[in-house]
Amino acid sequence: MSRLEEIEAAYRRHHEERRPDDFVFCEPERSALFRDWIGAGKRVLDLGCRTGALARAYVPGNEVVGADVDREALALAAQAGLETIWADLDEPLPFEDESFDVVVAGELLEHLRFPERLAADARRVLRPGGAFLGSVPNTYRLKSRLRFLLGRPPEFADDPTHLHMFSGADVRELLGGFEEPELRYIAGRLTPLWPRLFANDIVFRARKPLS
Repeated sequence: MSRLEEIEAAYRRHHEERRPDDFVFCEPERSALFRDWIGAGKRVLDLGCRTGALARAYVPGNEVVGADVDREALALAAQAGLETIWADLDEPLPFEDESFDVVVAGELLEHLRFPERLAADARRVLRPGGAFLGSVPNTYRLKSRLRFLLGRPPEFADDPTHLHMFSGADVRELLGGFEEPELRYIAGRLTPLWPRLFANDIVFRARKPLS
């Protein structure tokens, strides 16, 4: 079994044990925001697309290419209207330079060994002025901070696929090669009171420089 097949099997077990195929984290806010930010008439690369559950929000009116490590999930993504490719997203992306208008990395970066390399590769495959957008769990929300104070492991410690924890500052640093970075803290009943402390998710977007 190749390394890619081993990763595929691990992720498939993880998702089969934890969530249904149509699960989308932080709904309905995240899908609505991604749909609004992407718009229509775009060639979109959806990294870590899984079954295309999130992409269904922005497939209409766009050409969406989905990349993921799980071929069974990709078969469902194809049924949702995505062009699919089997790939290890910790390796260089198998796409030509400046070939997409938008790159999406939704709930992906925390699972990668080298998220900074993925961000750089997203910049490479984007056309000038193209958008890189995505989301990561808000690891340092109040619930997580209280767990640390009590000497307990972080919320995602029982998930072996989570390799990184992100704050808003970490996301901004990751977007260093882009322009106009924007972060939004979403999901959670108390989020309007103090977004950084109560939001479940950090959603971001930034643009590739025109030159």
